[in-house]
Parts: sequence; structure tokens; C-alpha cells
Amino acid sequence: MLLLALDTATPAVTVALHDGTDVLAESRQVDARRHGELLLPAVDKVLAEAGAVLAQVTDLVVGVGPGPYTGLRVGLVTAATFGAALDIPVHGLCTLDGIAYAAGRAGLTGPFVVATDARRKEVYWARYDDARTRVTEPAVDRPADLGERVAGLPAVGAGALLYPDAFGAVPAGMPEHQSAGALAALAAEKLARGEELLPNRPLYLRRPDAQVPANYKVVTPR
Repeated sequence: MLLLALDTATPAVTVALHDGTDVLAESRQVDARRHGELLLPAVDKVLAEAGAVLAQVTDLVVGVGPGPYTGLRVGLVTAATFGAALDIPVHGLCTLDGIAYAAGRAGLTGPFVVATDARRKEVYWARYDDARTRVTEPAVDRPADLGERVAGLPAVGAGALLYPDAFGAVPAGMPEHQSAGALAALAAEKLARGEELLPNRPLYLRRPDAQVPANYKVVTPR
């Protein structure tokens, strides 16, 4: 297996190459406005550092969000294009699951919450029993509305750092954004166990900003 992982659902543009056992190379740049500009050079950099070429990749894994539409679609479209060009499977994983897995690798145990910045004064979030076990569906909410659903639990991610009054303590050394290395390692574990991963479809969790106005009047020619 040579697994190429990428995620653009958070401000981090992150890419990693995994051989089924270890991360061979990884790149991460935090820039919420340059996902499209940074992703392909990051893929080239990771492949070069690992001494590999794109044609050798056997599987792709992409973070499917939740995340803001503009950034998230960059990774999804890139993964779909690579998959079609190489005729290899494209696997999806929840971005929050990748952050949770990275938190476990950083030493966090027991129940906790992952929260990322959803903008508009909201967060994407989910609860976990441990780094591999999510116990709620990903959701988007205002931090002040979470209340007892996150009370008393440690929290990780940029959303928890942005709204400290709504979340529990953020342990030192925890990930703020996504790591493609963690995403790849989690995907490799799941694939080795024969688990079916998510399809390459986005978890937006919001209605689109652009909508047909209410009471829109259709004008047709006579």
C-alpha cells in the first residue's frame, strides 16, 4: 500500500504519504485563503521527500469535513481527480476523526470533544469516547448553545481555543488543525481491519450561502 492523504477542511493545507505502516513524508501549511494555491505543490513536495511518484500511489484518503465550502472542495476535487486519473480508490474520513486520532497520539485519553472553527461564530464539533471512537454525529452549533453536551470534557481543536468559555480545558500539546499524517494512519488502520470508509462526498452541515430568493418571480416569454 502507498496511501496519499490530504485534507483542506481546516485552515491547514495538509498532505501525507503512508506505506501502510508509517508516515513516509508529511506537509502542513496553515493558510485559510490559499488552499487551491498550496495543495498541489504540497503533494509534489511530499512525493519528492518520500522518493515516490504519483503513479505509485495505490489509495487516496481525503478529509470530507465538516468544513467551510470553499476550502473543503479543493481537497475533495483534487482527490477525485487523482483517483480518476490513476484509477485507484478514493476513501473519505471525517476531518474531526483525524484530529481526534492525532490527539490520542499526543497522549489524550478518555472522553473528549473536538471542535473546529466553522466561522460565523459557530463550531463544527463531535464527542469521542477515545481517539478512535466518535459517539456523536458531527454537528455545527454556536458554542454558547452546547451547554451540557460538552461540559466537563477536555477539548481539542481551533474551535475550542477560540471559545474557551464554552469548552473545557484544552490540554497542552494538542492539535489545533488537521494533520494528514494522522488521517493517513487512521485510514491505514481501518483499511487493514477491512472497514469501509466514507465516500468522497463533503460534510458541509450547512445550507449554502447562495440561495434562490423567496417569492422569486419567474419571467417566461410569451
